[in-house]
Amino acid sequence: MRILVVEDDPILSNGLKVGLGFDGSVVDSVAACADAHVALATARFDAVVLDIMLPDGSGLDVLRDMRDRGDTTPVILLTALDDTPDRVRGLDTGADDYLGKPFDLDELAARLRAVARRNEGRAAPVLRAAGIALDPAGLTVTASGETVSLSRREFAVLSALMERPGVIRSRSDLEDRLYGWQEEIESNAVEVHIHNLRAKLGRTAIETIRGLGYRLRTST
Repeated sequence: MRILVVEDDPILSNGLKVGLGFDGSVVDSVAACADAHVALATARFDAVVLDIMLPDGSGLDVLRDMRDRGDTTPVILLTALDDTPDRVRGLDTGADDYLGKPFDLDELAARLRAVARRNEGRAAPVLRAAGIALDPAGLTVTASGETVSLSRREFAVLSALMERPGVIRSRSDLEDRLYGWQEEIESNAVEVHIHNLRAKLGRTAIETIRGLGYRLRTST
């Protein structure tokens, strides 16, 4: 997943970036409402972790603006304001979930996977297609019942393809799943990861659609 963290505490923000990165996600972070508006207007994210108390306003205003614009990106509110009326207000403003500080990183990661599943319209925690099973929680992949060892970025590319099997994913779309803002994008990174995935899953597992991108083959 590509996640936007909106949090003004630099220690917590960096901890989320590192911790969720170990969970297989790409994390971008901003520390203010104004920067969150810009980020959400210029990039696509799979989920947003949003603090309420920000230096230039309320995270609820960011959330309200998202929903008013028709942005359905899942949002988890992460805040010290954890009384029932605060939770109700956040959920009624359009949040998908709510987690009070302090929190457990593993729980946050699980909640992010859950809201992402709902947003994709699926209930099963494991992605299955074309004889491949991918477990986002365990970061494991099996093909025809055999365990397949993938690098973090190979796993990210395969996840993107399996979330919408048979649908073409552009190179830029896949790059968004591999790199955050501060990371330099290698010119042929997607092609290299696709090549490696074919070597491990079978050369016909992923189709190249010339000029458009790649898709997971769902039929022979």
